[in-house]
Amino acid sequence: MTEADRRLVDRFLDMMAAESGASRNTINAYRNDLAAAAQSLPSLAEASTDTLGSLGGKWSDLAASTVARRAAALRRFYAFLVDEGERADDPSSALPKPKLERPLPKVLDTNQVQAMFASVEARAASGHPLALRNLAILELLYGSGLRATELVSLTRGGVRSGQPFLILKGKGAKERLVPISSRASDAVDRWRDTVAASSLWLFPSGKSHLSRVRLYQIVREIAADAGIPPDKISPHVLRHAFATHLLAGGADLRVLQSLLGHADIATTQIYTHVDTARLIELVNSRHPLADRHR
Repeated sequence: MTEADRRLVDRFLDMMAAESGASRNTINAYRNDLAAAAQSLPSLAEASTDTLGSLGGKWSDLAASTVARRAAALRRFYAFLVDEGERADDPSSALPKPKLERPLPKVLDTNQVQAMFASVEARAASGHPLALRNLAILELLYGSGLRATELVSLTRGGVRSGQPFLILKGKGAKERLVPISSRASDAVDRWRDTVAASSLWLFPSGKSHLSRVRLYQIVREIAADAGIPPDKISPHVLRHAFATHLLAGGADLRVLQSLLGHADIATTQIYTHVDTARLIELVNSRHPLADRHR
């Protein structure tokens, strides 16, 4: 990447942080994708339509998701250059557009979730602090659909006793309201009583909070104790289960979008492809022609 390109990329990322509220992880991801794209271009900022059109061949060995991500970063970068008057044209129409097929999320059935809760609750009955911690973690991941980062970064006073909701700052620093069940609130209260009053974090570890890696390990340990193959479980799988089971219970897709903190409802719509049994039952029982077969 040329020095001129680097300066423009820095300005672009500063804009994203200031105007879009992009997180540090998002900024780093854009920087890495733009730097990788620059390796295939004589000049990132001055690339022509023909030059960008050649990227499809140069990136033919890359995964479609990687190509799509780099192309998206470039499109936003060139739009910024046009807005700033650094370019008179936007050449991004020539960028490759790989066809992506979004995989269906891994889903636990309700019996598996109940088995996990039965195992954790049996251990928590002893009052052991780590068992109480695991119960609080499971209640928040499955009961409220929290992301792993959102859960581990909860402050000690973040979940208030008797308050049926939680205000979270998720991706893109966007706030959303998350319901907290009375079960989850009780589990958090029992766990918090074992946490030092001086701790900033609800789930402390050393001088900071529980890491995402350790959270992943804890969830797998809970699954193994419940007789569920650990390779089928993760904090995000529990978030998927929260969403899928809510939808199966009749939750509105827009409500689910709000609960999950999805900016685009298209992201939420993937869950409509999971509960096919319920969709078939609805067609068979509610369609106007259903009565003709009875």
